[in-house]
Amino acid sequence: MKARPDGDAPPPEDRRASCVKPGPAPGWAAPALGSVLARVAVTRAEVGDRFPLYADPDTGTWRTTARGSWTGGFWAGLLWLLARHTEAPSDREAARACTSRLADWAGADTSTRGLILWYGTVFADDGERIRYQGARACRDSFDPELGLVPWGSAFGGPRLTARVDGVPGMVPLLATVDVEAARSHLRRHLDLCLGSRPSSSWSWLHAEATGWTACADPPPGWSRGPAWLLLALAEGARLPDGDSFAALADTLTPASPVPLADTAHPGGPLDTSAAAITALALLRLGRRDRAVGVLEVLVDRHLTADGRLLDGCYDLPAGTAVRHELIWGDFFLAYALAELTGQVAGGTG
Repeated sequence: MKARPDGDAPPPEDRRASCVKPGPAPGWAAPALGSVLARVAVTRAEVGDRFPLYADPDTGTWRTTARGSWTGGFWAGLLWLLARHTEAPSDREAARACTSRLADWAGADTSTRGLILWYGTVFADDGERIRYQGARACRDSFDPELGLVPWGSAFGGPRLTARVDGVPGMVPLLATVDVEAARSHLRRHLDLCLGSRPSSSWSWLHAEATGWTACADPPPGWSRGPAWLLLALAEGARLPDGDSFAALADTLTPASPVPLADTAHPGGPLDTSAAAITALALLRLGRRDRAVGVLEVLVDRHLTADGRLLDGCYDLPAGTAVRHELIWGDFFLAYALAELTGQVAGGTG
């Protein structure tokens, strides 16, 4: 390393095997996972009841939020990975407490409920009820004419928007109550986001008079656009008859292990969080060798000895946290390493 439900009962957890091909994990994987999870313990002591968002690359100090915003599920997921790793009752209780605080997001009008409620409960030993309540609320928000769950109004802006970061997590969450709605949500975003290639658009606004119109934000060269959609493809591939989704993976896999935050800025920062998302997606699609290559670069060049995944870019146009540790980068790196080393077997996905 570089310093290397009362009423309806929730559906049973899906414990299908992971798509990762069998074989021993590289020797660097378990120590890397251990360092990331040790960082989780340090972060928990620092942030208390708040949710970490991004950390200064020099000091490691976290910027936090009170309710978690769209990233709260990643912090809960990291706490559950730590609890599984240590098997300590205190770590498990901390993870439970954090997950319980995500319950209010079930009724929020945002398609990022997929990221919050799926990834915040995917490793929880008592998250089924929150997940199921969120899934039912998302199904109620599904617009059959548009064929998706709209982006929503929780974070401002027009409600009838389709954004690529409202797809991952939403696909498996919806599938727990309505598989066809989950398929439709994914297909509509694929049609929108990939139908305009080679100039991709990751956000689309719907108006009754004009239909769908591409938005300029996020920009076409945004690194997390293809990463989020690749992860959604990996989730869609696990649905019944999902092979057609897996077949699109090559279209979204970047040539570089760690992509630029925005391809329109070749001299600009990288985005390790996009690489970590991509690595997990590739693992879940059965593309182990490619995933291992991405993870090895992340661990060797961007992971510090104290478990901080640096060089993540939150928002390049706004100049926000452009070379920082990002909570979702840490989560997806830890998730991928845990799956690679056999410490988790695909979660509930």
